[in-house]
Amino acid sequence: MELCSIASGSSGNCIYAGTDDCHVLIDAGISGKRIEAGLNEIGYKTSEMDGILITHEHMDHIKGLGVVARRHGIPMYATKGTIDAIMENRSVGEIDGSLFRVIRPEVPFRIGDMTVQPISTSHDAADPVAYVMRREQKSMAVITDLGKYDDYIVDKLQGLDVLLLEANHDVHMLQVGVYPYYLKQRILGEKGHLSNELSGQLLSRVLHDRFRKVVLGHLRKENNYPQLAYESVKMEITMADVPYKGSDFPVEVARRDEVSELISF
Repeated sequence: MELCSIASGSSGNCIYAGTDDCHVLIDAGISGKRIEAGLNEIGYKTSEMDGILITHEHMDHIKGLGVVARRHGIPMYATKGTIDAIMENRSVGEIDGSLFRVIRPEVPFRIGDMTVQPISTSHDAADPVAYVMRREQKSMAVITDLGKYDDYIVDKLQGLDVLLLEANHDVHMLQVGVYPYYLKQRILGEKGHLSNELSGQLLSRVLHDRFRKVVLGHLRKENNYPQLAYESVKMEITMADVPYKGSDFPVEVARRDEVSELISF
């Protein structure tokens, strides 16, 4: 299996995931040109994608969706609530509704040789999901835009090989920053985003001996730094009541404007 962040941050998100026989994008929140350039860096083309898995309808996740859909006719997988919200958004332009495939949380589906399971997330969108992907005994997940986590989320993320997880903000930086009060409350709320600390606490509950790699994503430019997210998450794991330390697992921070290393396992 393979995973690579083409772009990840509050300004735009697009993740590549695949196997030898299946290639998909998770979200298309950057321009079609950037998506193509990012895929080219890891040896793929947009036209080779077998599907686009859409997490929710916010613009930093669908900005390039209209262009990609019109140009390449790639099937798009999303919940009905998300599809309805996208079709009402004129900013993405005209989209052929026949390209959408309606999915439901907890109901797995297949694309090529990969099984995809959508899981519900707590975010201020119509019907948001994250995705767990499996092929034979290997598995990975991409989960961002998560205001809170609970036992349901922890259960769904058990036994993974690779996880891309949100570490959106440092709470102190957000609280003293320039954002208006309502936006700070939205980000900090249960339908907002995971802080560095909460990200580390969630990770400490899903790590296991065979875990291969953690990728921290969706960092907020104004309220976080890559090194701060990296150190904070590792510290939370080390301080948790678990048999692991933050240094026991490879941790990478996905950048908003750079393609990350292609993870193959």
